[in-house]
Amino acid sequence: MRKIVIAALAASMLVPTMASAQSRGEVRRDRQEVRRDQQEVRKHLRNGDYRAADRARQETREDRRELREDWRDYRATHRQVYQRGAYAAPRGYNYRPVNAGYRFAPAQYNSRYWLNNYSTYRLPNPGYNQRWMRYGNDAVLIDTRRGVALRVISAFFF
Repeated sequence: MRKIVIAALAASMLVPTMASAQSRGEVRRDRQEVRRDQQEVRKHLRNGDYRAADRARQETREDRRELREDWRDYRATHRQVYQRGAYAAPRGYNYRPVNAGYRFAPAQYNSRYWLNNYSTYRLPNPGYNQRWMRYGNDAVLIDTRRGVALRVISAFFF
């Protein structure tokens, strides 16, 4: 019996298991594929081929959905990365859920709340004058000049 158990364990170690999360390179390629799909939609619309544009839009939606699912798999398998300490709001401010377009007070988006290692969390690169910040358990992309939320990912941290 012992030999059977050892043989089964050895076989399970040799058989490659399916990875549930993508590597960074695969994520980058998937994002490039979504961008190419968007360019294809614009090209079809310029040429007046609306049926082809609809097919390309559908393909773009499917690629985005797949990218989100892959990110969720990564997040589920790397929980320790997304577990942070308690959020301490600035004095006089309390957390309340926000949407894109919400304007933060300067005390709420100062450098104390910035996510400087956004690639660790597989967040897209912020643009010029943009920053990822932590707000409660959310990740928020803000315009640093005006303090306006550009994108909000709710319940980002555990």
